[in-house]
Amino acid sequence: MEQHVKVIGLLHVILSSLGIVGALAVFFLFGGLAGLIGITQPSADAAIAAPILGGIGAIIAVAILVLCIPGLIGGIGLLSLAPWSRIWMIVISALDLINVPFGTALGVYGLWALTKPETEALFARR
Repeated sequence: MEQHVKVIGLLHVILSSLGIVGALAVFFLFGGLAGLIGITQPSADAAIAAPILGGIGAIIAVAILVLCIPGLIGGIGLLSLAPWSRIWMIVISALDLINVPFGTALGVYGLWALTKPETEALFARR
């Protein structure tokens, strides 16, 4: 079971890292577009649209980060077999079920492996 736990931790670290890279890409894309609009269109409409566009990008980026950082923290905890990470990742795996298709597969695998009695015993020894 220890190998399953490590694989789940690694997959969560990878998926969360990709989400964080995506959040940064959205942030810089929207920020760049807002700056580009502000520079190339010196009008009253552009002065209103540029901060709105930048703000929308920032809100989307923060929302993605809020969804990805708990999985990253829990994945690192699973890799080190931290006792708190089992329950944490059961909750994250349940939330992953709505992230079709990769999150659903990872959520099912996580719930299957982390709720086994052998896994509970593995974390109890730590």
